[in-house]
Amino acid sequence: MRNITATMLLLILCAFAAQAEVREVYDFDTQAEEQRYRNLIAELRCPKCQNQNIADSNAPISKDMRDQVYRLMKNGATNDEIVGDLVGRFGEFVQYKPPVDKRTILLWAFPAIAVIGGVLIVAGVAMRSSKRDQDEPTLSPEELARVEKMLADKDQQS
Repeated sequence: MRNITATMLLLILCAFAAQAEVREVYDFDTQAEEQRYRNLIAELRCPKCQNQNIADSNAPISKDMRDQVYRLMKNGATNDEIVGDLVGRFGEFVQYKPPVDKRTILLWAFPAIAVIGGVLIVAGVAMRSSKRDQDEPTLSPEELARVEKMLADKDQQS
């Protein structure tokens, strides 16, 4: 019984070790460089994981991108040069905030266009309903008397 318990404990410990995640460790000269690195990898998107940044992604391509960011930083590249290099390799998709230019102007303008369009639609519906209320004719005294007579006749039949 003791051997079975020891074997089970050993298997459980091995299972935990197998699940352990290996994170790469990068050496930075200063805390500011490390923070700059963390900011860069947090603002770049993984091409495989859709809406996950490369800091949180476990995809192999994200590891390659993190390594590239580290290498470029060590070679003295600026943030814009690093982002430009990754955009050149993987496309505009890797940026969470693409720059405003003629290709992305619709992307940036769409929220404002949608809000303005929604306000115009609501205003149009409100104006039509108020106009419809004004256009309804009122009943003449003869028509009103006739309606009251019809209602009274209906009440007597019930």
